[in-house]
Amino acid sequence: MRIQLAQQSEADELLGRSPLALLVGMLLDQQIPMEWAFTGPHTISQRLGHDLTAAEIASYDPEAFAALLAEKPAVHRYPKSMAARVQQLAAYLVEHYDGQPEKLWADAADGKELLKRLMALPGYGKQKAQIFLALLGKQLGVQPSGWREAAGAYGEEGSHRSVADVVDAESLVRVRAAKQEAKRAAKAE
Repeated sequence: MRIQLAQQSEADELLGRSPLALLVGMLLDQQIPMEWAFTGPHTISQRLGHDLTAAEIASYDPEAFAALLAEKPAVHRYPKSMAARVQQLAAYLVEHYDGQPEKLWADAADGKELLKRLMALPGYGKQKAQIFLALLGKQLGVQPSGWREAAGAYGEEGSHRSVADVVDAESLVRVRAAKQEAKRAAKAE
């Protein structure tokens, strides 16, 4: 299945071939529109002149990396703090997975273990980890036993709750509508 989270062909193509780009996009997916967040890895790679590597990002001068993310158009609403988070994520991947993000899920015994590994990533809380686990299962075929249960409601088949369910422009509209409804329901309580 083709990734369509950025809703831009070149950015989505990078997300589909680079597990690091996908992890970084998910990390950036807060307080900005989803498409902007998932276009971020492509913008960073264009500015670097090549695909992202965890080792390069982890060893990049922090001020220079923050400036890279802050260039217009900025990669995120908060480029400096998100640059630090991206570098923390990259450093963690270098330290624990030899800079190869796919090792996170390659040998996970089950969904519970994979969720635990995702939650250990800098910038990934339980909800973000569950959404990413659902994305892996639904769109990339990474389906260790119990993955749907570990992903919680985000793993439900046929749901439209998160980026894990965005496969085209129509599903993006459905996910946005579901999120709006959830916000309305939360305010009503």
